[in-house]
Amino acid sequence: MRKLPFMARDISRRGFLKAGAAGVALSAASSWSPARADDPQVLNYLSWPGNADPYLIADFEKANNVKVQIKEYVGGDQMLAVINQSPPGSFDVVLADAEYMHLLHEADFLEELDPADYPLADFFPEFQKFPLHWFDDRLYGVMTDFGYLGLSYNTKEFTADEVKSYASMWTDKAKGKVGFFDWYLTSMGAISLSNGSRPPFDIDGAHFDMLKEKLFSLKPQASGFYTIADIFSSLTNGRAQLIPGIGEWITLGLRQSGVPVDTIIPDEGGLQWTESLSIVKGSPKVDLARKFIQYTTAPEGQVKMATKVDNKKSIPSVKGWELLNKTMPQEAEILRLQFDRPNVMDEYKAGKIALRQLPVQQSIEDWNDVWSEFKSA
Repeated sequence: MRKLPFMARDISRRGFLKAGAAGVALSAASSWSPARADDPQVLNYLSWPGNADPYLIADFEKANNVKVQIKEYVGGDQMLAVINQSPPGSFDVVLADAEYMHLLHEADFLEELDPADYPLADFFPEFQKFPLHWFDDRLYGVMTDFGYLGLSYNTKEFTADEVKSYASMWTDKAKGKVGFFDWYLTSMGAISLSNGSRPPFDIDGAHFDMLKEKLFSLKPQASGFYTIADIFSSLTNGRAQLIPGIGEWITLGLRQSGVPVDTIIPDEGGLQWTESLSIVKGSPKVDLARKFIQYTTAPEGQVKMATKVDNKKSIPSVKGWELLNKTMPQEAEILRLQFDRPNVMDEYKAGKIALRQLPVQQSIEDWNDVWSEFKSA
C-alpha cells in the first residue's frame, strides 16, 4: 500500500479512512489484483463502469495486440481510495471527472503529459486548454467527453417555458415533485446557480449561507433523494417530475425508450461535467497508456465515445464531429453535434455553462455537512 505524499486539503478533511463511502472504496480496492500489472500485453484501466465495452476498446486491443483490464469505480472518492491503496504500477490509465484532477495532481498520482502527443488542436478552441487539466501551465489530463447538467423534467406535467428558470422548483405545481440526485456537488451547484452565483462553487461565506437558506427552502418540494438507478426509475414512474443537477446523459436514453422527459439549461445556467484520461504515475507502460489516450481522442475513438448505446455523450473534437456527421448523421442530430444547426456548443458560447468543480472557498466536508443536514431536516 502506498500513502499519499501530499494530502490535499479536501482529501484530508474528507478522509479516505472514514466510515461510509470510504468503507465501500476500501472494499472495492481490495478486490483488485495487480498480478498482471507488469504484463506488457495488458493495459490496466481505472474507470467508471462501461468503458471496457468492446465497442469502445476492441479496435485498440486488436491494433496493439493487448488486453484492456478494467477496474471499475462508482464515485470520485472511491477512485481516489483505489489509487491510494494499490501498489505503484497497478494502473496505467485513469478516467476521472475533471473536478478530481487537482486532487490527483496534488497527491502526485499523475504523469505530466506532453501536449504535442495529443490531438488538442482538433478540439474546439474552448477545450484546447481546459483549465481543470492544466497546473502551472503543465498538462495532466485530456478531455474525452462532456455533457451539461441543468433541470430535467416530465414533459407531460411541465412545458419547457414553465421550467426555463430554476424558480419552477418552488412553485405550488412542483410541491412534492422535486427529486434530488443524492450528491451534494451537482444538486447544490444547481441551487447556487439559481442564486446567481457564478462561478457556483467559488463563493464566499455570505453566499454560502444564502445557498444553504435557499436549499432548505426546497424541503417541502422534495419527493426524495435518489441514487443514479433510482433517478431512472423515479423519472419513469413519475415520482420525481423535476430534478436539478442532472442532464441529457440520463434523459436522452429514457426519452428514446418512450419516457416523457427532457433536460433544459435554465436561464440561470447549467453545469458541465467532463471526463478526462490521464496516465497514472508509476505505470510501467507509459507508451501504451499514451497510445490509449491518443486512440480515444482521435476522431474514430471520439465517435465511439459519443455513441455508446447506454451512455451517449458530447465530444470535444471538431474532427470527431465531422466523422460522426459523415458516418452516423442520425446520431449527430440526436446528440446535437451538427455544425449547421443549433448544437451543444451554443450554450457554452452563450456563457450559460459553468464548470463543475469541487468547492473552492469551503471544504468538501462543509458542503457535505449542509447536504446531510438538508436531507435529514
